[in-house]
Amino acid sequence: MTSSLQSPLRGPALFPGFPLTPEQPISYDPVRKGWNVFGYAEVQEVLSHPDLFSSNRGGLTPSSTTDTQAPFYSSLIYRDPPMHRQMRAPLMVHFSARQIALLEPQITALVSSLLDQVASRGEMDLIDDLAAPLPLLVIAHLLGLPQNNWEQFKHWTEAMFDAPATERQQAMHEMYDYFSLALDERRNAPGPDLLSALLTVEVEGHSLTAQELIGNCILFLIAGNETTRNLIGNTLLCLDAHPETMEALRAHPSLIPGALEEVLRFLPPVLTSPRVATVDTRLSGQPIKAGQWVMPWIGSANRDEAIFARPELFDIMRTPNRHLSFGYGPHFCLGATLARLEANIVLEALLTRFASLRRVHSVPLQWIESFHICGVKHLSLTFESRRP
Repeated sequence: MTSSLQSPLRGPALFPGFPLTPEQPISYDPVRKGWNVFGYAEVQEVLSHPDLFSSNRGGLTPSSTTDTQAPFYSSLIYRDPPMHRQMRAPLMVHFSARQIALLEPQITALVSSLLDQVASRGEMDLIDDLAAPLPLLVIAHLLGLPQNNWEQFKHWTEAMFDAPATERQQAMHEMYDYFSLALDERRNAPGPDLLSALLTVEVEGHSLTAQELIGNCILFLIAGNETTRNLIGNTLLCLDAHPETMEALRAHPSLIPGALEEVLRFLPPVLTSPRVATVDTRLSGQPIKAGQWVMPWIGSANRDEAIFARPELFDIMRTPNRHLSFGYGPHFCLGATLARLEANIVLEALLTRFASLRRVHSVPLQWIESFHICGVKHLSLTFESRRP
C-alpha cells in the first residue's frame, strides 16, 4: 500500500517549478512580484495570521474592481477577521458534523442513481458522470436551489477556472442575475437553506449588501463543488496508479477514510490560497514588504520532509497525516466534512459495485488550467459490474 506516484499524475502546477528544500522554504517570484512559500511551517504561519497576511488580496474591493468582479470579491473568502468571523459564524451550523451526517442517506441515493445510469455501459467518464454532478446536486440542495439546474451550475464553475476572460465575465453576469432572483424569492419565502441563512447575517450590526449576498452565493456554489469534484477525480488517479491499494480498500473499506486523507495530501484539490502582506514583516527570516503577494503552496507543504516521512510515497496508512489541503486557521474549509463524506460514499460505492476499475490510458489526461486548483477535466474509466 506504499509506492511512488509517477510524474504524469502530478499535474501541471502541483510544484510550480521550484524545489522544496530545507534551505529554501521561501522564494521570490519576479513574475508575480511576490513570494512563493513552500515549507510546511511557513505555509501554516501564513494561513494562521490574517493580521500579517490578508485574504483581501491587495485591497481588491468593489471600489477597485470591475462591476463584474465586485460581488465575488465581497464574499467571506476575501474577508479577514473580525468581518470574516461575523459572516461565517451564522452559517457554520449548516456545515456542522451533525448536519452533514444527516445528508448521508440522500448522498448515498444520489451516488446510486448516477451509477445506475452508467452501470450497463461498462465505461464512464468519472468527472462528467459522477464527480461533477454529485457535489453540484448536493450544494444546490443546501443552497435551496433547483437541482435540475446542475448543468448550468457546472458551466459557470468551469468558466471561472478554465475559460477565457470574456467567458468568465459572462458567467459572472449570469450568476449575478440568477442569485439576485433567488434571494428575492427567499426574502418573500425563507426556508431552512443557506440562501435564507445569508439573509440573516449581520456584520457590525448591518445586513449584508446585495454584492456581499450574491458574492457569497457564488462562493458557495463554486467552492461547494469544485474541491469535491477534484478530490474524487484525484482519488481514482492515485488508485489507478496503485492497484494494490485499490484492492486493499476493496477488501477493507474501513481503510477508505485514511486513503482519502492521503489523496488530499498527495494530490490536493486546492494548490494555493494567495495572501497579501499587510505590514513589513519577516517569514522564516526573509523580509517581506507590505503590499507584496504571498503564495502559500499547499501541494509543496504537504510534501515537506520535516513533517512527512518519505513524502514522495503514496501511503494510505500514513499517520499522523497533518496535511493542509483544507487550509488552516480562520479560513479552514467550511465544507471539509461534507467533501470527505461525499468522497467516502463515492469510493465505497465504486469499489462495492464494480469488480474492476481501470483508467483508459489511451485517453490523455487534460489538467484544469489553473494555478489555484489541481484536477482533470475528464477521466475515462472501464469497469465490470459485480454479479448479484
